[in-house]
Amino acid sequence: MMIHQDGSSHQWVPGKQWDLIVTMDDATNEQYSMFFVEEEGTWSSFKGIEDVIAKRGLFCSLYTDRATHYWNTPEAGGKVDKVNLTQFGEAMKSLRVEMIPAYSPKARGRSERAFRIHQERLPKELALAGIVDMANRYLSKTCMPTLNTEFSHAPREEGSALRHGWAGRWRIYCARHSRGLWARTTASGSRGLSFRFPRILTGCTM
Repeated sequence: MMIHQDGSSHQWVPGKQWDLIVTMDDATNEQYSMFFVEEEGTWSSFKGIEDVIAKRGLFCSLYTDRATHYWNTPEAGGKVDKVNLTQFGEAMKSLRVEMIPAYSPKARGRSERAFRIHQERLPKELALAGIVDMANRYLSKTCMPTLNTEFSHAPREEGSALRHGWAGRWRIYCARHSRGLWARTTASGSRGLSFRFPRILTGCTM
């Protein structure tokens, strides 16, 4: 089973530009996750994936564009690096999900068509509902079910390739960084955090 994930930047309510992150089924067009964020990135991609796994199960492959949170691309417009993975790529590898990069807008036609519909309909629906902020609950509880009823369809083949009950997924959604402990036992992290390790680990890379 293949999943598409993509983001669309648009002025969804007057004067506010957000990114809409959609994660959808390749076979049926059913949208499993839809939410607004200030800016698309690693953590919004993790959230979309977790929404799918929590509701439906673990899938086999993921189709995305070549944005920098998905892939490292040594040359602009060139092939992606499938060896030196991003934080998101490492997480998908741990989940045994095959990542497939898109190399043209045409290849992303399914998600592009979905976003054209969203850009035409969502601003009007949000305005009618009097919504002026990131109403993600409204998207997931009201908009997404309506869209799925109208635009999703049954798969060509019966059955499901989703893997259910993968309880160990929680430790996957994290950023991993290396820190050297050369002549000291404290390593610094992001946001001013420091971590102390036993002296026996001095000289190691964590």
